[in-house]
Amino acid sequence: MGGLFGCVMKSDCTMDLFYGTDYHSHLGTKRGGMAVKNSKGMAKAIKNIENSYFRTKFESELPNLEGSRGIGVISDTDSQPLIIGSHLGNFGIATVAKINNLDDLARDAFKRGIHFSEVGEGRVNPTELAAMLINQESSFVDGIKSAQAAVQGSCTMLLLTEKGIYAARDRLGRTPLVLGKKEGGYAVTFETTAFFNLGYEAVHYLGPGEIVLITAEGYETVNPPGDQMQICSFLWVYYGYPASSYEAISVEGVRYRCGKALAMTDDTPVDIVAGIPDSGIGHAIGYANEKNIPYMRPFVKYTPTWPRSFMPQNQKDRDLVARMKLIPVPALIDGKRLMFCEDSIVRGTQLKDNVRILYDSGAREVHMRIACPALVYPCLFLNFSASRSTLDLAGRKAIYDLEGREQDDIIRGYADPDAQKTEDMVEKIREKLGLTSLEYQRLEDMVAAIGMPKEKLCTHCWDGSSYY
Repeated sequence: MGGLFGCVMKSDCTMDLFYGTDYHSHLGTKRGGMAVKNSKGMAKAIKNIENSYFRTKFESELPNLEGSRGIGVISDTDSQPLIIGSHLGNFGIATVAKINNLDDLARDAFKRGIHFSEVGEGRVNPTELAAMLINQESSFVDGIKSAQAAVQGSCTMLLLTEKGIYAARDRLGRTPLVLGKKEGGYAVTFETTAFFNLGYEAVHYLGPGEIVLITAEGYETVNPPGDQMQICSFLWVYYGYPASSYEAISVEGVRYRCGKALAMTDDTPVDIVAGIPDSGIGHAIGYANEKNIPYMRPFVKYTPTWPRSFMPQNQKDRDLVARMKLIPVPALIDGKRLMFCEDSIVRGTQLKDNVRILYDSGAREVHMRIACPALVYPCLFLNFSASRSTLDLAGRKAIYDLEGREQDDIIRGYADPDAQKTEDMVEKIREKLGLTSLEYQRLEDMVAAIGMPKEKLCTHCWDGSSYY
């Protein structure tokens, strides 16, 4: 994933840019960066944030990043933002993108004699490739439209130019952009969380494919939104920040409704309800409130020296870090029947360790309710649940154990929540995790909790439905 923030002010924008970008730190773990425009031109700074906070890496850079407009990015992939020189003029660019046809687009560029300066991990930098596609046209607006049409996957971007900031949401709106206003300027953000403490009021949610030019005096839509939308459902269920809203729909509100829906179909007798920190908490509160069962915290998260959820990059070490961060409270566990709510089960490795810890602490029963259906398809459009093997997904591995293969014709039979196959898959996952019981949210209940028409939501991870 990744997150974007930009602002244009009548005065210096550095501190707003710094804190606004920092509010996206939960979305990426690899690189952080900022670029500003001032009277001397453009300046940027990019830092590795794999082992430290964004803030600690950039505080010393702030004196070099003064300017009235700027863009910032937290990236889970490439080094950015980049500053590009072209026939359109100098511009900065930052993206949240997953370009599935990156190699094909780069190969076509090489055939035309185009070269790339940013090459990391053996591949062309996706952000530079997006800039190259933009530069093939005669204006920024036409270039952005052309680039987004060429990309298979998703691409949301910010361009820092002489005129202002161009904010362009992905062609199908898979990731969000929102405009904010305060006295003296405007901002654009992925997470509306970034607005509140900086004094901005959300004034416009960009539609799919919409392009807006932002200046200190206002904003103008220079390409209207399209009719089709496929915004990622997981924004509300899992990786979005609780204080944010997408399409003007509160993340925390959706999580409460997901938990309520889980409770309404469940009659399991338990003593307490809890959430796996952090994103499972909202779902658990919704469940506990609906069932009138005490909500407690038998797991607490130790954050002072373990700030980053997704680090390090090695999966085995990530699992160890995740386990070290969660500490049981035996006084709330011993002899209890526990009901845990969680946003999802991706691989299940960490959750299996958590369940073992609960039993070691004296739990009598450990039940689990998941706020979305079982994941059986890897994400094609964002860098969520990306893996070298689909068998890394707990649901897919269970299907393979049951069927001995995992072809699409087999997988489709497990997307029906009422099918015996689906019940068998859930039972296989329950056995592997060592749970007393396991139930997943029905897709229609999750969609209802979000409150948008299903055709406007991307649900590919659960039912395989998707389009470019």
